[in-house]
Amino acid sequence: MTEQPEAQHTRSAYLLDGRRVTIADLIGAGLLAGGDALRFKRPRVGQTHKAVVTADGTLSLEGGQEFRSPSRAAAVAADMPAVDGWHAWTVVPSGRSLDSLRQGLLDQVAAVNVGEPAMAESAAPSPQDRYEWLKEARVRADAKDPVEISVRDLLARWDAKARGTRINQRIEADLANHGLATSPSFRKVTLDAQVHLITASQDAEATGNVPADDDDGNELDVGLTVGNLPSALSGVVSVPPTATFDQAITTMVLNGYSQLAVLSGSHTLRGAVTWQSIAYARHASPTASFVDAIVPAREARYDQELIEVLPDLEAWDFIFVRNEKNAVAGIVTTADVVAAYRELATPFFLIGELDQVLRQLISRTFALEEVTSLCDLDGSRALQSFDDLEMGDYQRVLENPERWAKLGWPLDRATFIKRLDELRVVRNNVMHFNPEPVPPDAVEKLRYILKLLRDFGGVIIS
Repeated sequence: MTEQPEAQHTRSAYLLDGRRVTIADLIGAGLLAGGDALRFKRPRVGQTHKAVVTADGTLSLEGGQEFRSPSRAAAVAADMPAVDGWHAWTVVPSGRSLDSLRQGLLDQVAAVNVGEPAMAESAAPSPQDRYEWLKEARVRADAKDPVEISVRDLLARWDAKARGTRINQRIEADLANHGLATSPSFRKVTLDAQVHLITASQDAEATGNVPADDDDGNELDVGLTVGNLPSALSGVVSVPPTATFDQAITTMVLNGYSQLAVLSGSHTLRGAVTWQSIAYARHASPTASFVDAIVPAREARYDQELIEVLPDLEAWDFIFVRNEKNAVAGIVTTADVVAAYRELATPFFLIGELDQVLRQLISRTFALEEVTSLCDLDGSRALQSFDDLEMGDYQRVLENPERWAKLGWPLDRATFIKRLDELRVVRNNVMHFNPEPVPPDAVEKLRYILKLLRDFGGVIIS
């Protein structure tokens, strides 16, 4: 049965903008059918694995196991930790890979959108624009000439300024549909770090990461990684094991460093020298050589959770960081960690103070009934006191013209509410433990609104 244009257009809204292509999509487009045979050939080990496409969109292996994820099916069939199943599985007898069929489906969907009028004028790239850009990026990745782009510019392609669960999932879905991944992971480095768009199979081979084939496989944003700290991948100054005391000391003084990496090439970390290790070596023997001052050095991968390396930082004050290619690419010190957690903690405490100030202002100015009539009109929330209010409630009360007039402030209500709404979004990100740093101006905005509330509202927090 031929798919109707309306159905194609509905599907295009998803497949070009943040929803992963599935086996079921290929079946629905007539590119696959239940009963089609697939194979995964491994010439180097002389093995061929077989699977059959089921009518409900799974891959059934010879042993009877069924998987919706082609990558999971390939990994289980081959007993390997990570396989890009979209490239591994080919259709018998055409020899076309699932990835090739997926690209064909995206081309069909994009063709439906060609010439479609824009919904609204915007400088932001459209899904069609992203499709063209990602298609070209895939060509370059296959040619081993990957697109290099900063995380900040990558986000801008999806009209985003910061990372978050939803935007991360949209980006990863669109990348995956084109068989792409970022190296290093765009989630685990700073916004100004450069990443390369490589194929998912190259990423699986280099890192052992299992490709996520569906939205259930999205990685969680659970905390800061080592690579989220600016110094982690910004380069490392080092000396070779053959260096002299004078060479090391001069390098440390010129750069204001307390330690140096001792490297033999970019991948072999021999240890570190510090002011303390130099002093100990020379105190122990006036004739000590430079190698006597080299001490063991701790290291971590850029994608490790930061909390995992805190014990080493507490004991050693610094760790060296390896990038996605396993090269020593930076250093993280206790001072870097303090700065990172201060950046997270400062808005947290200011938001807590803003919550208290707004609650006190509203409780002093309005009766509880005046508030609940706006925030809990049907009584479903059973608000019993001002302590039950949330940031959104404060905004609903203050944006009401009658309640605002009761404050008697010589201020513009719309401008104030606009700022409060901006800070509500910041508050939600912070309170939901989004590891992404708050916008650079958020802390100042919090301080200014707190000052305004104290000046005009007479609120005092003890």
